[in-house]
Amino acid sequence: MNSASTGFAPLYTITVFVLMAVISAGLRALPFFAGRWLKHSSTVTRLGRFLPPAIMVLLLLHTLVGLAGQTNALLWPWREVLAAALAIALHLWRGSALLSILPSTALYMLLRSPLLG
Repeated sequence: MNSASTGFAPLYTITVFVLMAVISAGLRALPFFAGRWLKHSSTVTRLGRFLPPAIMVLLLLHTLVGLAGQTNALLWPWREVLAAALAIALHLWRGSALLSILPSTALYMLLRSPLLG
């Protein structure tokens, strides 16, 4: 059997995988090379200050609004609100995104676990 009858072309498949790897590696390396030119841009500096809190607020609103639509009116989403409050408190206290996200995620997972109902 040749490759035409089975529909498998090894050279084509290898070429596609190599091209995908080269393009993926290039796209991942691009910010490191472009960083030299973008580091002193006022627009990038402004976006760097504005976007992280904006993204966190949007994710929080998306979560709470989505839960409000899914939850019974009698069941207030207390787990989500408690985890969000912990994240906000830790972020205001220390100003570290990692310190805010990890403990609040762990608390949310613990509260959602079957052990606590």
